[in-house]
Amino acid sequence: MKKIIEGIADRIKEMKRYQAGKSIEEVKEEYGLEKVVKLASNENSLGPAIQVIDTIQSEAKNVNLYPDSETRVLKKALAEKYELQEERIFLGNGSDEILDLLMTLILNPGDEVIQGDPAFIKYELAVKSRGGQSVKIPLDQNHRHNLEAMEAAITDKTKAIFICNPNNPTGTMLKKEAIEGFLERVSDEILVIVDQAYQEYITAEDPFDGIKLLDKYPNLMLMRTFSKAYGMAGMRVGYALADPELVDYLNRIRGPFNINSLAQKAAVTALESESHLEICHNLNEKEKKFLYQKFEELELEYIETQANFMMVDLQMPAAEVFEKMQQRGVIIRPGNQFGMDSWIRVTVGTRADNEFFIRNLKKVLAERNE
Repeated sequence: MKKIIEGIADRIKEMKRYQAGKSIEEVKEEYGLEKVVKLASNENSLGPAIQVIDTIQSEAKNVNLYPDSETRVLKKALAEKYELQEERIFLGNGSDEILDLLMTLILNPGDEVIQGDPAFIKYELAVKSRGGQSVKIPLDQNHRHNLEAMEAAITDKTKAIFICNPNNPTGTMLKKEAIEGFLERVSDEILVIVDQAYQEYITAEDPFDGIKLLDKYPNLMLMRTFSKAYGMAGMRVGYALADPELVDYLNRIRGPFNINSLAQKAAVTALESESHLEICHNLNEKEKKFLYQKFEELELEYIETQANFMMVDLQMPAAEVFEKMQQRGVIIRPGNQFGMDSWIRVTVGTRADNEFFIRNLKKVLAERNE
């Protein structure tokens, strides 16, 4: 066994695990709490449509059978939604699997991938584990991707560029014309991956969509998910829209049954449940304005968001706030994990969840001033 462990690449040994945070049950047990509100993982506080739950329950009797390896019904539904050929659609066990498979496919040791900083931590993990190098470009003064600096960082080793839009963890979004101009300038030998996990929450006018640009830019990949606005994080269904040849190669290296049967059926039902999606979108818009108001009353700086989470600066160590809030039954994400040491990221919840968060945040802030 010793030789096996010694044979593991140094780049893997140096990696740190993705830290998902404690569950509600763990926090309840650790602190002896009856009520815990989780606002750390950007989950949909309303959950999926009731029709989705009904579908999962009705299909449970068939889990003795292997799922459709080609996810035909879901792929057809997505193709109709976006008016695309099915050959452009790749389904993954969450966007995480797509990122891992994509980096396995295109990276050789020493290749570079450009990304914003901070951005979704999975990008760096997927790149590093495949022997690549993440080139991190700091966000601009408005907490948005600095496309000019990202373009300037391109070298002959650059294989791909990640644009998280809206960005996680800042919730900021680039304008449509900014991304389209970037695509026009970047070589078609470099894959541009626009991660749109929070696309359904956007409230800004005329956001970047990208669907109609897939024909024009074969090096463009769009990534979306059912984990956020559709409320299906536990089912693990993500998808990419891309060049058919790239999709074909991704299909060659994925597991044959990577999307389970319940998830396939549930995702189709979720697409059909448009009224629930609208309810989730509207609630998020209303509640983020509620949080803006409360932060302003507390004289706290925050970043306006186009997603279902936001960053707020508490002017005190984020790790300390995280621990104190957790002791009170509120799980948030400390910004020191993103290099924003005095900021926290909080998911936009229901009104009851948000009020519980604000009440306990006030207590933590009051302690600071004692």
